[in-house]
Amino acid sequence: MLTRLREQIWADWIWFPEGHGWADLTDHDGKVFPKIQDLWAIIPIALCFLVIRQIFERTVALPLASLMGIHDKQRVHAPTNPALESYFCRTSKHPAQSSIASLSQETGCSMRQVQRWFRRRRNQDRPSKLKKFKEASWRFTFYLLAFFGGLAVLIDKPWFYEMKLMWEDFPKMPLLPSQYWYYMIELGFYISLLFSVASDIKRKDFKEQIVHHVATIFLIGFSWLVNYIRAGTLIMLVHDASDYLMEAAKMFNYAGWRKTCNFIFTVFAAVFIFTRLFILPFYIIHTTLVYPQTLYRPFLGFYFFNGLMLVLQCLHIFWSLLILRMVVKFLPGNDIVEDERSDKDETESEDEAEAHGDGEKLKNGHVQNGHALLNNNHSKAD
Repeated sequence: MLTRLREQIWADWIWFPEGHGWADLTDHDGKVFPKIQDLWAIIPIALCFLVIRQIFERTVALPLASLMGIHDKQRVHAPTNPALESYFCRTSKHPAQSSIASLSQETGCSMRQVQRWFRRRRNQDRPSKLKKFKEASWRFTFYLLAFFGGLAVLIDKPWFYEMKLMWEDFPKMPLLPSQYWYYMIELGFYISLLFSVASDIKRKDFKEQIVHHVATIFLIGFSWLVNYIRAGTLIMLVHDASDYLMEAAKMFNYAGWRKTCNFIFTVFAAVFIFTRLFILPFYIIHTTLVYPQTLYRPFLGFYFFNGLMLVLQCLHIFWSLLILRMVVKFLPGNDIVEDERSDKDETESEDEAEAHGDGEKLKNGHVQNGHALLNNNHSKAD
């Protein structure tokens, strides 16, 4: 029964145009073709990326951050309070005014003190600027190397200039060693991003990022299985073309280099929109969605591949709107670019002063006030 089900799932008519099938991908006459078992290599590659990243952040990113003047900022931690902690973890990190009043009565704290506690508690969970910088520098390094590596793989290929040639002799195009390593490295990196998702910074578009990573993995993996290698390498190159610029802009943003950040971000916005809203849909997707229908009758694998492409394109439109909103924000006032997807620290003037003092102590619902500023009802921060 399992054998029959497997045969039906991998039937030639599902994944290949009429007249072609898996037999076309059998090695012969010294020609090598992609195989499903090749994809096992991405697991050790992904694990290697996780190890390399830890080494990179300690030996390269950390000294670079110090050189650029980026250090962990000391934060005032919220004092221990079981009732407020329970509400924070189980109910909401942003309590409504009515809930604040209720918590104030329950703990014996003033409403202002409850608000201050939640503000500090939220700040504790937010990643530090140093952590953001290390993550951005790691991704910058990979995307930069991946882009120029991909460019080296494709620069001498005829389908890089005439994209219709990606379908020439399909699916009997032999696999080149450079294409093999380009695929394995890219897939391994995206798998490593899924492995590290729990520890990485969670931005406002966290769900969209997960969808993007999963769609990209399925897209690259599927294109490998059915030998859409030429299309896959072009898609990966287009994605890497702008990503390293965004990470570079983040790095200078965290360092406070305003003009450099704004310049790089402007270049990134132009490259992102040009590659993902022009080249990708009007050249690559057109060549994978429209042109093949002049050569073959559409089949299930054709719809599956292009469906994933359209999912990515929708995400590109979403991110383009965020990028344009950021550009509009900083151009008139020449302010520093803020990542629209990041949470920002909620600051208050007394918090910084209390970083060197005792602060208030909330224990078991009772207030022990050890700093005069906490009794100031006219504090501007509140």
